[in-house]
Amino acid sequence: MTMREIAVLFVAPGSPYEGLPGLDLWDERRDARLWPGGCPVVAHPPCRSWGSLRGFAKPAPGERELAPWAVHQVREWGGVLEHPAASSLWPVLGLPQPGAGIDAHGGWTVCVDQSWFGHRARKRTFLYVVGFSPARLPAFPLSLGESSHTVTPSRTLLPRLASPARARSCLGPRERMITPEPMARWLVAIARLVSIGAS
Repeated sequence: MTMREIAVLFVAPGSPYEGLPGLDLWDERRDARLWPGGCPVVAHPPCRSWGSLRGFAKPAPGERELAPWAVHQVREWGGVLEHPAASSLWPVLGLPQPGAGIDAHGGWTVCVDQSWFGHRARKRTFLYVVGFSPARLPAFPLSLGESSHTVTPSRTLLPRLASPARARSCLGPRERMITPEPMARWLVAIARLVSIGAS
């Protein structure tokens, strides 16, 4: 049986997706907006203009519109969209909160922590999934331990955080951004569960 192709939209250069089989990778050079559709997706649209620190962000022109566009692709072709748990994309687009059921597009949300997959910082993440029921979600790891690092983007912001966070080292910009390889594999596995004609 032939492996079904999965498109990964807004993939970072050098990400672990580059070593996985059966993927059509769309990075900044290819411009994900030119993706023609036709298969399930894993979407990582830029989040800085939607996240909890959006007031400090300086997104490029048109960057904020990429996340709603990615939601449309997931709804059209099935798959999964990843964004920070504090993303304002959920209330702005009316996406369901975790545990709130399935929306009119067949979409639902689950919250995971990227540290469960090996990220060195606690990085709570919302996943918007379309194409199969929550009961079919592949198993994932769970860890209740403390993380060794924080994703706070600047040491100048650390004094605003609670003291336990100040005691942890900050990750650099690249490590903050990259999805851990076990999580990348898990997201691809989610997209592979999408039924043909999910929309």
